[in-house]
Amino acid sequence: MRVIAPVLSLTLLAACASAPAQERRVISAPDTVAVTVTRDAQSWTADFQLNADAPVWAFFESALLRETRQPWRPAWWRVETPGVVLERQGDYDILRSVDGGPLPRGVRIVMQPRAGDLEAAYDPALVFSNGAVALYSEQFNLIPLPSVEAARALPADLNGQDTPGGPSIVTWRDMAGPVLFKGARQPMATEREASTYVLFGDVPIRQGRGVTTAMDPGLPAWLSEQLTAFTPRVMDYYTTRMGAAEDRPPMVMADWSGPSSGMTSMGGSVLPGLITMSFEGEGVMQPSAPVLARAYWFIAHEAAHFWMGQNGLVYQFSRDAWITEGGADLMALRAIKAIEPDYDDRAELQKEIDDCVRLATGKSVATAEGRGEHRAYYACGAVWSLAMESASRRGGRGDWFDIVRRFREADRQDGVLTRAEWLAELTRATGDTAAADSIARMLDTGVADPAAEIARLFDRTGVAYRLTAGRLTLE
Repeated sequence: MRVIAPVLSLTLLAACASAPAQERRVISAPDTVAVTVTRDAQSWTADFQLNADAPVWAFFESALLRETRQPWRPAWWRVETPGVVLERQGDYDILRSVDGGPLPRGVRIVMQPRAGDLEAAYDPALVFSNGAVALYSEQFNLIPLPSVEAARALPADLNGQDTPGGPSIVTWRDMAGPVLFKGARQPMATEREASTYVLFGDVPIRQGRGVTTAMDPGLPAWLSEQLTAFTPRVMDYYTTRMGAAEDRPPMVMADWSGPSSGMTSMGGSVLPGLITMSFEGEGVMQPSAPVLARAYWFIAHEAAHFWMGQNGLVYQFSRDAWITEGGADLMALRAIKAIEPDYDDRAELQKEIDDCVRLATGKSVATAEGRGEHRAYYACGAVWSLAMESASRRGGRGDWFDIVRRFREADRQDGVLTRAEWLAELTRATGDTAAADSIARMLDTGVADPAAEIARLFDRTGVAYRLTAGRLTLE
């Protein structure tokens, strides 16, 4: 998730770049692709040792840059091995042979890690102001394919799809010294499906109450203080309400891109045991009430994903991201209000409604990702979660945290919270399917007047509102 705003207005516009909960079924192979990632001074290389003969290999993680909706690899990576081309085909970056035959078993890529905000995916690199770089471990996973046409035919969402091969086993090494891997400095690290960021370079590591931090030394001091102080508070609150989600204290890794003129930018994601955050802009150089409120929300939203978005509670398909993103939004607002009673959670909920109406007018919410409108998943998901919470409270079944706890305690061997299961919980809370049917309409076909549709949903679930001149306002 990244929020960016002009400094003067401080209206922080949410755009979506948070992590997808993708899970694929893998057709077994006798071994796997091996990759060695090396930093040697200013030189970065990724040496791939392929495990099969195929003319095309697609990168499983191939999200677009949020601002431009363009692929990042062709501009930031260069293939050094003769006869191999890196390009975009369909929804995926691919490696293909020039002559149509199998790729060489050994392929070298020269990388130029850069800061870049991806759509609903983990950024490939976090770049620190002192030259340190953290790389996302899963960006090197490949799928062998028989042709370019097969690459074009791959669905944008690989959740539940059978794909050949499997995650690469990756070795990270820095010729200048150890790398930071899962909270520990190591001469080099090797793992398959590490699901983390691996840090190259010297960033101060500090142990705090319930959290370990790796903070960019250039990060404004007040931000470092807030990250260090507020993260344990919100984690404690979530743990009190829903039980522990992690076996060990998480690490917070925050990078700083500098005081760019005219902007305030916060971005980040969550992986097992790790919260990553990226900050940029002159608007965060000094604390102010709006920026501090947004920083609290940002920390609370990312921390919420330890309970909703991973650790046994993930969505089924990428079009279902509203379940975990909207749910984490409501968790964050409720937690901050409990910790900081003066926090204006009503204003934030109103913004969720306004954004949902804007992004869902005449359009299916489920297909928002294809339009690059991932914000719809956050906003509409939060609105629908608010409706479920209200119905639950009215029926004596508790608040949103009680609902999330029930979701987590349900017997789900696959750890997936499906749309059907979510809507079934809403139906239990309301006593009939009217509310669930309303959400299904917005998801699948879209409605001409989302404000009126949400008003009917609120009538059914007990959320207080007024509808004036077509605008729905919370009371």
